Amino acid sequence: MAKMSDVAELAGVSTATVSRVLRSPEAVKEATQKKVYDAIRQLDYQPNMLARNLRINKTGTLLVVAPDLNNLVFSEMIAGIDEEAGKCGYQVLLGNTHGDAKKIEGYIDQLKQKQVDGLILLSVELDEKVWQDITDHYPIVIASDYVEAIQVPTISIDNVACGKQITNHFIQMGHSKIGFIGGRLQASVSRDRLNGYKQALVEAKIAIQDLWIEQGDYSILSGYNLCLKMMNGPNTPTAIFCGSDEMAFGAIKALREKGYRVPEDVAVAGFDDIKFAAVMNPALTTIAQPLQKMGQKAMEVLYQLINGQVPVQKQYIIECEFKIRESCGYHLK
Repeated sequence: MAKMSDVAELAGVSTATVSRVLRSPEAVKEATQKKVYDAIRQLDYQPNMLARNLRINKTGTLLVVAPDLNNLVFSEMIAGIDEEAGKCGYQVLLGNTHGDAKKIEGYIDQLKQKQVDGLILLSVELDEKVWQDITDHYPIVIASDYVEAIQVPTISIDNVACGKQITNHFIQMGHSKIGFIGGRLQASVSRDRLNGYKQALVEAKIAIQDLWIEQGDYSILSGYNLCLKMMNGPNTPTAIFCGSDEMAFGAIKALREKGYRVPEDVAVAGFDDIKFAAVMNPALTTIAQPLQKMGQKAMEVLYQLINGQVPVQKQYIIECEFKIRESCGYHLK
């Protein structure tokens, strides 16, 4: 079985440096971290984290809570969290709320009782009083979502700008009848994407049609049902902005069942750029969220909080990429 001294010898550093990389990687240069992690992998070194955690009164575990663990967006983000957590010597426990705020409060109680060292929330639907009780007292990071009024570090994208970018793209392609199918407005990401959509329409002097705005749960089934509802009236949109790729998949299925061609009759765009987006028929136009990078950043910030450090900033905005593919009809122009 490999020892710490073996790792140090292979990496060309001291045992103290190996210990520092495992304990406080942010205090060690990235090049040195890489040497140590490469040696750890090569030797299959297993540090005795339990003994270390007992000495410093830590559990060595953290909790990641999502509204739906089956959602591909959250699973990608969790993969990034888990990768970074492993580098920090942490194990990740998962919690599923199914959109129930009471369950989130139960997970927060685990943090208060020191059953875990830190908490990452991938969605925020909490009462303001709950936030007042935990703000500044416990290591918590919010990823994907954010709450403006509280002092919890957040990692997110600019959802308003992204929603505006997709809608403007449809407008530039000649569409003025643009529908929106998004998530429930309790979540800031849903509100922001809708606000971006509305801002683009207002700036283009296009009337906002409330009949063309629907809310659901970001699932394929939700996108399917809401699109059927939207396309049942006498006046229907010629383009639909969906708040997630899964919703877009459901919307495309609904459109085809009603006899519409995508994108010839109705253009569609999604959001997230999950794994299947590029191989769909037609390939889906979407916003590519750097989900694993967001997860890694969330873990990096949480690790700072766990160790009593103050993060450089409260809100971290991660850049996205607009992926223009066939579903919006761009290739037909």
